Amino acid sequence: MLIGEVARRSGVSARMLRHYDRLGLVQPTSRSGTGYREYSPDDVRRLFHVESLKSLGLSLHDVGRALDDPSFAASELVDELAARTEDRIARDTELLTRLRRIAGSRPEDWEDVLDAVAMLSDLHSVSAGKRQSAALASVGDRPIPAQALAEAVLRESATNVAGALRWALAQSGGDAIAPLRQGLHSPDPEVRRRAVDTVVEIAHPDATDVLREALVHDDMQLSRVAALELAARGIADAIPTLIAMVHEGTNDVDAADALGELGSDVATVAALMDGPDDSAVRLRVAQALASIPDSAAARALQELSKDSDRSVALTAQYILGRRQ
Repeated sequence: MLIGEVARRSGVSARMLRHYDRLGLVQPTSRSGTGYREYSPDDVRRLFHVESLKSLGLSLHDVGRALDDPSFAASELVDELAARTEDRIARDTELLTRLRRIAGSRPEDWEDVLDAVAMLSDLHSVSAGKRQSAALASVGDRPIPAQALAEAVLRESATNVAGALRWALAQSGGDAIAPLRQGLHSPDPEVRRRAVDTVVEIAHPDATDVLREALVHDDMQLSRVAALELAARGIADAIPTLIAMVHEGTNDVDAADALGELGSDVATVAALMDGPDDSAVRLRVAQALASIPDSAAARALQELSKDSDRSVALTAQYILGRRQ
């Protein structure tokens, strides 16, 4: 089969076939009497092997090694190619995300585009000052998309920068909720904490839904932060966690104040009193009851005023005296 026919049937140009020949990659078995290259069926089969390996991203040098070197470790090369491809996809995905964010800012001219690029770049700067300035400047005429701010706050370890980012996101309403919800389920506890700390500052119904998810999270640190904020929003679902915080002595003063804000009832007081049989727990319960202004709390304090532990009894008596 002459070179023209091989080119027509394979889709590989005659010029490329000659290049393969010069490299020794696919050499025609013979030549015709007039000097034209003649390809045998085995030559054509090798050509298709070359094209298949090229389609995986192999260089022509690696293709030749794969076909001719018996010791060539194909699996290692495939692993390397997969890693390269993943890196390229990650870079392309990052570029696409950045382009979409720039488009989302509705630039009117190239100056606006350059401003958007600069602000997004500053969010990734090694300088904490630049990151903070970008966060503060995002609440203005050319805001940074909320999703970019949310992703930035989830990775931000500098306290001042994180505070600026949370402030900026608080102005964005519900636009940043989706990435923050994803952060809540990150395997990294620091990312989870940043997510819930940011959601706490967003006054939006969707933010409240995320806090409800955090309330039942296995990470108790998230659950406690969510309980305090949900109580501030008047959500009674937080009560069991707040009671547990009093019993455990974890932010028990804040938890007691939150229970008082929720207007705790008889069931809440009963659950508070039903803590572990430990004088330190009973003391914290007495102190918590001071924040609950109802008759059930007063009756519980009367009971605690007769406690066998003097500190508990005196605390309960003092609180009752203040009430009277």
